[in-house]
Amino acid sequence: MQARVPTRASSVGSCSGAFFPGREILEDFSLIFTLRTWWTPEALCVSNMEADLSGFNIDAPRWDQCTFLGRVKHFFNITDPRTVLVPERELDWAKVMVEKSRMGVVPPGTQVEQLLYAKKLYDSAFHPDTGEKMNVIGRMSFQVPGGMIITGFMLQFYRTMPAVIFWQWVNQSFNALVNYTNRNAASPTSGRQMAISYITATTTAVATAVGMNMLTKRAPPLVGRWVPFAAVAAANCVNIPMMRQQELIQGICVKDRNNNEIGHSRRAAAIGITQVVISRITMAAPGMILLPVIMERLEKLHFMKKVKVLHAPLQVLLSGCFLIFMVPVACGLFPQKCELSVSYLEPELQDTIKAKYGELMPYIYFNKGL
Repeated sequence: MQARVPTRASSVGSCSGAFFPGREILEDFSLIFTLRTWWTPEALCVSNMEADLSGFNIDAPRWDQCTFLGRVKHFFNITDPRTVLVPERELDWAKVMVEKSRMGVVPPGTQVEQLLYAKKLYDSAFHPDTGEKMNVIGRMSFQVPGGMIITGFMLQFYRTMPAVIFWQWVNQSFNALVNYTNRNAASPTSGRQMAISYITATTTAVATAVGMNMLTKRAPPLVGRWVPFAAVAAANCVNIPMMRQQELIQGICVKDRNNNEIGHSRRAAAIGITQVVISRITMAAPGMILLPVIMERLEKLHFMKKVKVLHAPLQVLLSGCFLIFMVPVACGLFPQKCELSVSYLEPELQDTIKAKYGELMPYIYFNKGL
């Protein structure tokens, strides 16, 4: 079997073909099944046909990150919810393999498929800035299992005030952990800032949900079902900027094309945080807008009236169906490594760049977070 080796050159233009997410997922299932049947961390099996790893760049994207479809394929790969179940020992192996590949000292007999699988696990579980292992609940790969449960119950239990307050609190607790886990780690956040962000976002979500519930009591039932989405959208507009306020105050770390730090920019931080807010709202929108319409019609059916106990599990399941596609789609709306024109930066930072690089650097780069 000849494996595809992703290099910087080969990754560009790889999105020219049609994109079928189902095909990507099936290929991934096949790859993981194959790896798990003949790989163990203790001993790497040596194939009769060793792959040529000369020129292999493990950090080169498998898909063109300059295109939307390329980014969606990338995030389908690293937000795969199955990676949440991968044991710690295997994640540690993946980190070792990625680090060895970067140094060019992979064990003899290592196959390209092994390295691609290791990079998949590494990207799903380790922070791109620090290389530290992220907590399981805060990983983007946990968005489907965690988000589907919370979203399903928010949409089901929206009628009573205690249920609204409880599920909005649960959702904002989950979001706060996700926002902190996927922040730009180059800008540290204090415990006080996290507490203020958490309290503010939770208060905003609960106030929005409670206020809109009161305003929509006489409105059609479907309008009331959309209240949770309004609360989630409002809270995202508060939670993410508050959690990452240090970046807005001191600036986000910006780098050159070779990953060398140049300085910090508040303008770049504002752009990155705005993109994250848009992505998070987009992630929730289809499920929280369309699912109420679906359930409104299903609940009128005779057999659904007899099985009301199954309404909540059904909403959880349908929420998962939306999220399994919307998580990678929303994450792929904008490049994670943002490119920004130097002319848009603060004047003092522009002067620093021109003094060091002259006119040779038209763009800077930064990790916007997820």
